[in-house]
Amino acid sequence: MRALQFSEYGPASVLHVAEIPAPHAGPGQIRIAVRASGLTPADTYFRSGRFREWMPIDLPLTLGMDGAGVVDEIGERVTGVEPGDEVFGTVEPAKRGGASAEFAVLAAWAPKPAALSWEEAGGLAANAETAERVLTRLGVKAGTTLLIEGAAGGVGTVATQFAVARGARVIGTASPANHDVLRGIGAEPTTYGPGLPGRVKALAPDGVDAVLHCAGPGLPDLVAVAGSPDRVVSIADLNAADHGVHLSHSAGPGADPQAVGGLATAAALAAQGRLKRHVAEVFPLEQGAAAHTLSETGHARGKIILKP
Repeated sequence: MRALQFSEYGPASVLHVAEIPAPHAGPGQIRIAVRASGLTPADTYFRSGRFREWMPIDLPLTLGMDGAGVVDEIGERVTGVEPGDEVFGTVEPAKRGGASAEFAVLAAWAPKPAALSWEEAGGLAANAETAERVLTRLGVKAGTTLLIEGAAGGVGTVATQFAVARGARVIGTASPANHDVLRGIGAEPTTYGPGLPGRVKALAPDGVDAVLHCAGPGLPDLVAVAGSPDRVVSIADLNAADHGVHLSHSAGPGADPQAVGGLATAAALAAQGRLKRHVAEVFPLEQGAAAHTLSETGHARGKIILKP
């Protein structure tokens, strides 16, 4: 099968499409014929070597943390799914990838909502898992005022909608060009950058209860807004601990427990028409380098998708 891989750390140009044996579903797993897979920032971090010491990997590595497709192989002890079913899900976290290929083995999955296209579903599962995990850690519930830094990205848009579904008020930062996107999913937008504490105070004079850091270098300001570092969770700053902030991730040392309800939450909200997905751009595997380059600009509006 064809798979997007890298054999050495480096810039996006090290990516290539390789012919490799197709994987097979083990116990508790399923294999899908991939229709679309999402590109996450973690993919670019693995490729560049940013995670080299923190999360060692064996090279070559097939990228892709999540995907959507048609079930074609079922492992032992798997029930409730049949060949031919349409699903979306995530690979085993310890594998560090594998979905940006013609076939992928999923460790967690849910039925693909009919309301979502393959492209919309292909990059949903990892974002949903992350959103559920961090919102649970922050204790977001009805009445919570939540600030999301970087709310227009893949995780930010899903976390916003999950939080709104929990009954929370969401203030989201984004560039002005993305403010209408945030309004459309239930957030109150503001801009990021210098002066953020003052802008947030104008919107929430009584302060915020929790902060989710999805992007950008502004952790000190976010701690100031929250009033305490233990009310902030980052998914973007590997040095979050230097600010007393918890770094939440699902694989490697110090990983948080998986929030398995994230896929079910996403599927339910999508089926109810309460989950919008914004696809930034779709690339074939052969243009993986262009997809990574776009991701690393930090300005993609929504999710970047790869298709085999």
